Amino acid sequence: MLALDIRNLNKKYPNFQLKDISFQLEKGYIMGFIGANGAGKTTTIKSILNMIHIDSGEVRILGKDIAEHETELKQEIGCAFGGVDFYTRSKLRTLTEVIRKFYKNWDHDTYYNYLKRFKLDENKKVAELSAGMRVKYNLAIALSHGAKLLILDEPTSGLDPAARDDLLDIFQELVIDGEISILFSTHITSDLEKCADFITFIDNGQIVASSEKNELLESYRLLSGSQSQLNQVKDKMISYKVNSFGFTGLISSGDFDSSSGIRAATPSLEEIMIYFAKKEDMYV
Repeated sequence: MLALDIRNLNKKYPNFQLKDISFQLEKGYIMGFIGANGAGKTTTIKSILNMIHIDSGEVRILGKDIAEHETELKQEIGCAFGGVDFYTRSKLRTLTEVIRKFYKNWDHDTYYNYLKRFKLDENKKVAELSAGMRVKYNLAIALSHGAKLLILDEPTSGLDPAARDDLLDIFQELVIDGEISILFSTHITSDLEKCADFITFIDNGQIVASSEKNELLESYRLLSGSQSQLNQVKDKMISYKVNSFGFTGLISSGDFDSSSGIRAATPSLEEIMIYFAKKEDMYV
């Protein structure tokens, strides 16, 4: 069974639109959702959760249509959107007592284990927490009601490197038994290179690629060479930068002739994002 099945999702705004968004996440895996600011990540996530009305398309979670089974499915979904920015004068204990009543499978032992792991004091007020601590509290809530699908928007934002690494360990622990699946968006692509099984890349409201992580990386080549070598491949490149030594740029593997003599390497996720963003500037 697919944990998440998105088919031809469309949503149009005056100055932006999601266009035929389609991707699938199998049970028991971690999918990173990447794209520049304004690419459509958060709009897609809100569409998946039925938080905004889509124009067309279908969202199925754990085999059921979210539009038809929203109340039931939201018992099975854990969400975290950055930190907690509501009821900031309330203590965590007070907030939790309210939130837990919405979930029939709430597990207080699990919740307290995460409080301990995240070093959270439930007698503190939200306003007294750092940005990173607010993120951790939000995640403790999301992980404490038996969710089968975690949908996380920038979950590692505001965390220091050690805390981020601990969180990635938790993600990998959660999916080991094949019952829990995770979709999370982030700008910190090094996090995804550590823990994601699949990557979905959105650019300007459209899915550029959705595949196994290494397959996505291998589908591009990062080239570097002289100005004359640039002239050989310029028309086929996604984008490039010229410097005093020549050029560097991104090209689809299928468009690159390895016998050309141009230096080529496998790009990082961050480099893929950078050169796709630069493409917009080059062809405006």
